[in-house]
Amino acid sequence: ESPPHLLAPKDVKVYSYNFRSLLRWSPVKVDRGLVLYTVHFKTAAFNQWDEMNCTRITQTECSFPWSLKERRWTVVLRVRAELGQLTSAWVETDQFVAERNTTIGPPKVNSVTASSDSLLIRVTPPFGPQAGDHLRYHVSYWENATSTTKKEMETDNTLFKIRNLKESTLYCFRIQVELMTHLRHDLFGQQSAPKCYRTTIS
Repeated sequence: ESPPHLLAPKDVKVYSYNFRSLLRWSPVKVDRGLVLYTVHFKTAAFNQWDEMNCTRITQTECSFPWSLKERRWTVVLRVRAELGQLTSAWVETDQFVAERNTTIGPPKVNSVTASSDSLLIRVTPPFGPQAGDHLRYHVSYWENATSTTKKEMETDNTLFKIRNLKESTLYCFRIQVELMTHLRHDLFGQQSAPKCYRTTIS
């Protein structure tokens, strides 16, 4: 008889949002017993597998530890299933670089102050910037009556004005963050949901 065989985890993938990253995989199904999982990582600079904080865990996901918070590192992860004395083959991920592969969410719109000819907007970036980060905000806005013609503006500030608007008119806007990285690989975030405000009467 061939020795019993434990299948390897499938759908092994890194999910990363606003630089918070975790590894996920599909559970390995067995007739009886509890399958445990172990995750290792290695960086391109130091080609040696290390334990993450996920050794013999029951969950099918593992958050990156603080030691992997460096966004520019190239990281590979691997996971295997374990059942008693049985272990499956390791499954490796593709290379992951947070600064290239994370998904950046939309900025948070904190306040909007309408006047007769402008909207003053204050936003918060979607993640805590690190030293050396350069964030740019891309704003598209339109008159709600003629929503086909959109205007665009860019700013590096978290407090900015959309100017030269008509009075007593409803305007809508969306904002998207661009992270300019030293890799010359600029990362564009998701657009915020449209928000609409009416300018006042002068």
